Amino acid sequence: MVRRPDPEHPEAAVPERFALRDAYRRHFTDHRRERAFLHAVGFTAGFAGCRVVTHAIRAGKGPFHNMSAGGHHLHHSTPGIIGQITLGYLWTWQVALGTDPKRRAASRTASLTAGLATALTLDEFALWFDLADDYWDQAGRKSIDVVILFWGLSAVLLTSRGLVKELGGALRDLEGRRA
Repeated sequence: MVRRPDPEHPEAAVPERFALRDAYRRHFTDHRRERAFLHAVGFTAGFAGCRVVTHAIRAGKGPFHNMSAGGHHLHHSTPGIIGQITLGYLWTWQVALGTDPKRRAASRTASLTAGLATALTLDEFALWFDLADDYWDQAGRKSIDVVILFWGLSAVLLTSRGLVKELGGALRDLEGRRA
């Protein structure tokens, strides 16, 4: 349970409703660790989104369609590669980096974007060597999807293990108060 001092009685601590923002700030005081966490979140969300959208396109469901430019199919690795190139250029000039509070939002956005761009690029790994869209033909594709998604979620949990532990404790406290 999160406790804050009572302004009228600073020596006493009073229970307070769990505040996710406060917990996040406590567990990510190290900006590098926060960027690693946000990269993992961006990767996991991007990879899961890719899988959902590509399966929907293949099944002809929903509003999704293949991208094309000038009659040529564009794979989703294309925006991923463009994102990685753009971020590499920005980071070369030290844009969206650092611990300066004025740059914090840009640093967080860049970390999420880097994870997303990595997911878009790696999702079409089969194209890197074969230059053919052949990953749909592999019998074990669903297993590979699950393993990679598991890796992404594991990275999120590893970089945020203290926060996850505190959230679990807060949920248990909340349940205890309801009982």
